[in-house]
Amino acid sequence: MSSMDKKQAVLSQIKGGLVVSCQALSDEPLHSSIIMGRMAYAAMLGGACGIRANTPEDILQIRREVDLPIIGLTKCVSPDSPVYITPTLCEVDALCEAGCEIIAMDATDRPHTGGLTIEALFPQVRAKYPEQLFMADIATFEEGLNAQRLGFDLVSTTLSGYTADTKDRVLPDFELMRRLSLALSIPVIGEGGIWSPDELKKAMEQGVFACVVGTAITRPREITRRFADAIKPAR
Repeated sequence: MSSMDKKQAVLSQIKGGLVVSCQALSDEPLHSSIIMGRMAYAAMLGGACGIRANTPEDILQIRREVDLPIIGLTKCVSPDSPVYITPTLCEVDALCEAGCEIIAMDATDRPHTGGLTIEALFPQVRAKYPEQLFMADIATFEEGLNAQRLGFDLVSTTLSGYTADTKDRVLPDFELMRRLSLALSIPVIGEGGIWSPDELKKAMEQGVFACVVGTAITRPREITRRFADAIKPAR
């Protein structure tokens, strides 16, 4: 099978479906590759068509549990940059070695570690890994257009609402999903703030290729807080 056929086979597996994000950061109770592997297995049994996962360690464990396409990333907080989703070539190298089908990178217009822009970084990444699928996590329409121009294979609305320029947006950002779906020739993934099946259905109605849901399914601490906050007495 050619590299193009392999890419199309991966994309066909997630088209029109639900990708479940199985991530737990170091300060969260479920932080464990073994737990994330079981979480991914539960998501697969529930009907997920793919998994989004953080760190090569989690990805390798999830691969033992499920045979779904994995969107891999590594979150790295740096003192000199607000970018934390797969910010350098070093993280890309490790994710490629782990074997995830798609690698997600921050493709916003913010400077990466060392002051690199995505315009400077991604050509290096693409040159080293010409056959790898890469997904651009973006926050604005312009960033989505730029990601396609740079040669990303997919664009996701992941970071809308999480950058300085978009922090006041209401999530899910259905308008951004719709605009990108109409403007881009590459697949658009709806992601960010999808809390209910109705919101998931509305996101798909914007014309996106697939959707990612994470917190609402796989982060019980945040889910519990949402319910508890709903019945807190007014002060």
